Parts: sequence; C-alpha cells; structure tokens
Amino acid sequence: MEPVRFIVHSDYLCPWCYNAAVRIDRLERDTPGEVEIEWRSYLLRPKPSPGRDLERFRAYTRSWSRPGAESDSGTFRVWQGDAGPPSHSVPPQLAAKAAASLGEASFRRMHERLLRAYFAESRDITDRGTLRSLWAELGLPEDEFARIDDPALLREVLAQHREAQETGVTGVPAVQLAGNDAVIVGAHPLDLYRRWVERTRARRGAPPPS
Repeated sequence: MEPVRFIVHSDYLCPWCYNAAVRIDRLERDTPGEVEIEWRSYLLRPKPSPGRDLERFRAYTRSWSRPGAESDSGTFRVWQGDAGPPSHSVPPQLAAKAAASLGEASFRRMHERLLRAYFAESRDITDRGTLRSLWAELGLPEDEFARIDDPALLREVLAQHREAQETGVTGVPAVQLAGNDAVIVGAHPLDLYRRWVERTRARRGAPPPS
C-alpha cells in the first residue's frame, strides 16, 4: 500500500522543529516503508538581522530548556562561546537543499546535523564557514558545496515559504497530510503522529502498523 505521506514545514532556528524532527525520524524508523516525509522550508527570520546582541540571544537560549525537558526531544544547551547570533533562516535552508540535490541520504544527514550543531553545539548555522565545516564533517563532496549558491535553490526556499503561508501555516513545526489542507501546528507527542498514521491507513483499508 502507498505510504502515508506527510508534509512538514520547518525552520532550522526553531527549537520545537528540532523536537518534531526527532519524533518524526523515530516514526519513520518504527514504521519502515509505511511513512514518507517531505520537509519544506519555512522562514521565521526571512531577512538578515545584523547587529543582534549576543548576550540577549544567549539569555533567550535559556528558554530551550523547555523543549529539552520533553520526552523524545532533541539535545539542547544554553549558548556557549562567542559565535552568533544567527543572522536569518535562509542559509541553513540552502545548505539542506544543496545536500538534498545530492540525494535523500545526504539531505537526512545534513538535516539532523544542522539542528544538532545549532541547539546542542552552539554553532552559528547561518555562518558560511560553519556550513562549509558541517558539509565537510558529513563527508559530502567538497566541490559540491558551491551548490549552496545556486539561485534555483533560493527560489525553491522562498517559494516553499510563500506556499506555506498561502496554505495557512502561521507557525512551525507544521504538519499536514499530503493532499489535505488541514495543518497541525506544534511539536506534538510521538503517539499523536502514530495515531494519525493508523487512522489514515484504516481509512485506506490497511492494517495498523506493526
């Protein structure tokens, strides 16, 4: 039977998106071949914000303890060091799209690496040097990093953000069933996503996931 396909609108600077990514990754691993995920760009900071205060940003990151205290969460820590603050949402989205152009496996590794680098390692994933380092750490072809500058990828990122807004997405993470305009906003418990899969499969006449 055709997999249950979800569209997930997400921003790499959003701590709740990190939790959603952890849970959805587990959902895929627990139901192999039964779930398919399409990650789409959403931009909480669509334009650069130069001159942001590092200490104010560091204080803000203390709020990450809240998503970090949930079950099935990502790894969070208060910002350490003098890197950042992040400038805007576009650079990590471009890095993820560039990795995706090399294949699904490359995208998945970059997707997870961007989130972990930012929230757990205090690395500014909007900095080009940081993105290049992450690219190298993943063993992706060095000469392919230039894909990040492909204007087509920027157009894709902006188009996905615009389409999400037109669909009615007002915050992230936001998940919708492919072909359905209804959107669920927030990093919901893993069991909710599982029930969503089970109900969808039941409507299609398939047995629930094992």
